[in-house]
Amino acid sequence: MEKYDIIVIGGGPAGLAAACKAWEEGARSILILERDKELGGILNQCIHNGFGLHYFKEELTGPEYAGRFIAMLQSTGVQVKLDTMVLHITQDRVVHAVNSKDGYMQLQAGAIVLAMGCRERTRGAIAIPGDRPAGIFTAGTAQRYVNMEGYMVGRRVVILGSGDIGLIMARRMTLEGAKVLACVELMPYSNGLNRNIVQCLNDYNIPLYLSHTITDIKGQGRVQSVTVSRVDENRRPVPGSEMVFDCDTVLLSVGLIPENELTREAQIPMDRRTNGALVYENMETMVPGIFACGNVVHVHDLVDFVTAESQRAGAAAARFVKNRETAQEQEGEQDSGPVLQVQNGSCVNYTVPQSIRVEQVEKRVEIFFRVNQVYRDRVIRVMDGENQLASYPREHMAPGEMERIALPRALLDKVQSGAITVMVAPKEQAEKPEQPEKAEQEAAK
Repeated sequence: MEKYDIIVIGGGPAGLAAACKAWEEGARSILILERDKELGGILNQCIHNGFGLHYFKEELTGPEYAGRFIAMLQSTGVQVKLDTMVLHITQDRVVHAVNSKDGYMQLQAGAIVLAMGCRERTRGAIAIPGDRPAGIFTAGTAQRYVNMEGYMVGRRVVILGSGDIGLIMARRMTLEGAKVLACVELMPYSNGLNRNIVQCLNDYNIPLYLSHTITDIKGQGRVQSVTVSRVDENRRPVPGSEMVFDCDTVLLSVGLIPENELTREAQIPMDRRTNGALVYENMETMVPGIFACGNVVHVHDLVDFVTAESQRAGAAAARFVKNRETAQEQEGEQDSGPVLQVQNGSCVNYTVPQSIRVEQVEKRVEIFFRVNQVYRDRVIRVMDGENQLASYPREHMAPGEMERIALPRALLDKVQSGAITVMVAPKEQAEKPEQPEKAEQEAAK
């Protein structure tokens, strides 16, 4: 059995950043396992710009962003196995994989970094009624066909869902000469970044129908038309609101699902809110020595955030390997000082990380989360029971844009309840006394 200090599963932006950072932190026996024929992951098909504004302070395309990290990787001694499928991982960090060159492999790792990314929801997952003709694609599949394989997927297009990939494909199909008839969104708000709504829909006069969905697909052999209906507050179609679009293609941008089959099979505890693994502040899962980062933990909106999170995981994996003897003696005990649970309060869908080991935090810890609908003029409140630890004003928040706050170590040391709650409240509510009725009684006396 071959042995490595660190095995990274996935060679996309998360895996590349984690491997480079682990090498920088001193780990020397590192292996990346990638199922595709080249490194870069989803970035290879994202030929539009907008990447790297946070990390590189310049605007890059997806392949350019991936190329920067591949160049960094080539300056290290990190090993890479392409066209390799990982079949199974165990809690004692044995990786089972197979490829056509080496055959079946069992690899022992000092630490594992899970960076498998995510996949798209399909038509079957959302149960659109109607015929089953050709011409129905997920937006990411269409993007690969157009940008990498050189195929034109259609000429008259309706897009269901306003996720970022769907919005970007609306512009891409238009630039290739197709007519995008409409972008249809079930929710009363878009699930994509505001900049993509402006640059991909508004700039090309593509209508966005909020609170609408596809209720029927017609076609013999190929899509011929779709029926779009308005939905009520319960997301049920409103009779009499139907619109029929004559089209030959339907693109689905209806959400992403973290690729966590390996994680579940290894019985690593999962978070049902994110569909990713439960993680600590350094991206370690609840199984010692197994780390997770990027879209396999929770779906990000910007690759720059994936990079930062993955570097944190890579650095932590390198530290784990360095202290392996001590770590193995303490394995499973989780006796590393107080552990704070991070809970999602009102208006918040989830938080990452879900747990914080206070003794492991040097200066500050970042918490990522998404809100459940569009909000304006709100305050993010971090609560210790009834006591407010910190507040962060926000003029605008939306489900399509991930929020990030940083909590100093000094605040974490003050927590008395063993848990902190992240919530969103109106500004005036946040500015009121914690017990307004009691305050009024005292004033009356």
